[in-house]
Amino acid sequence: MTTTDDRPTTTSPSRSAAPGAKGRRPWGRPALYTGYGQDMALLNTGAKKAALGVLMVLALLLPFVLEDDLLRLLATGAVLAIGAIGLNLVTGYAGQVSLGHAFFLGIGAYTAAVVSGETGDEDLYGFGITFLPVWLLAGGAMAALVGLVVSPLASRLRGLYLAIVTLGLVFLGEHVFREWDAVTGGVGVGRPAADPVLFGVDLSRSTASFSADQQLYLLMTGLLVLFALLGRNIARSAIGRSFAAVRDRDIAAEVTGVDVRKAKRLAFVISGFYAGCAGALLYSISGYLDPSSFGLLVSVQFVAMVLIGGVATISGSIMGAYFIAILPRLTRELPEYLPFLSSSATEFPNVFQVETLLYGLLIVAFLIFEPRGLFGVWVRARNYWKSWPFSY
Repeated sequence: MTTTDDRPTTTSPSRSAAPGAKGRRPWGRPALYTGYGQDMALLNTGAKKAALGVLMVLALLLPFVLEDDLLRLLATGAVLAIGAIGLNLVTGYAGQVSLGHAFFLGIGAYTAAVVSGETGDEDLYGFGITFLPVWLLAGGAMAALVGLVVSPLASRLRGLYLAIVTLGLVFLGEHVFREWDAVTGGVGVGRPAADPVLFGVDLSRSTASFSADQQLYLLMTGLLVLFALLGRNIARSAIGRSFAAVRDRDIAAEVTGVDVRKAKRLAFVISGFYAGCAGALLYSISGYLDPSSFGLLVSVQFVAMVLIGGVATISGSIMGAYFIAILPRLTRELPEYLPFLSSSATEFPNVFQVETLLYGLLIVAFLIFEPRGLFGVWVRARNYWKSWPFSY
């Protein structure tokens, strides 16, 4: 008769030793989870927490290192990232193709301009409320309301038909913005954008401690972090899972109990809110609004941000937005290296034509060679080093 007294004692991973709700991983093995809560956590690894900390420290140091023109460029990229997250929620997560993002940006921008505009002007509407949270939420709410009005039509369409309907919104918006002079100021005239005033301080004007560009950069970066966290929480919530179910197969989603039409409508409302807030913030940086600023090219730019950055990823939306924001700055430098390119819009070929051409080329290139976008490139590099030297 044999006994187990001489055998080395081992401890089985019993229920008491399992990590359970406390979030610890058994035996220290990385990426081994025993519950959905661990897998769905916002920062589920130590590396993600460390990377986020480094990025936050770097973001706070940049205003004291970079020049003002670069800070303004990064502030613009942060606002574009907010809009790109909104488009990714409706297109990447919910699978509803939308080409009308420029229309919702215009709704938010002009709503914020009217709320913040001066009162008593006979030519332009204005309520004189310059407090930033008020006109920002007003711009987002108005765009979300328009998205709610449009969503019943969108919930009955899919694919190419939905893309055509949303594309029609851009042309409808261009006509309304040109003709409604009391709101937009008219073509070639425009109107002042919303004033970024927070607790009595106009952030578009320099102070004794910070320049205007430093203040705008910190403001837009902070708002980007807020909207990104909100978008990430939406994506990993029951709402986000219903979006993914509708995107993958709407018939199967309906069979499993998902209200498909409600999910589609909610996706357009959330996307409209993000776009309205982005439009309100975007033109508060430049301080000026023109009705011709919300054409089809703007929608194409946001589609490029999503496709280049990565579909159905919040991080990819941010990567793509900063990439598209920096792209014009890079193309402006091309005449120094390519003498046949002109920096004047009246001559051919010029950098503006190259910039427009690059949007299409980059979209095609990423769809063919890296469908997951810049986020996919990052995932490939990360996985390679995690498995090195056993990369097979």
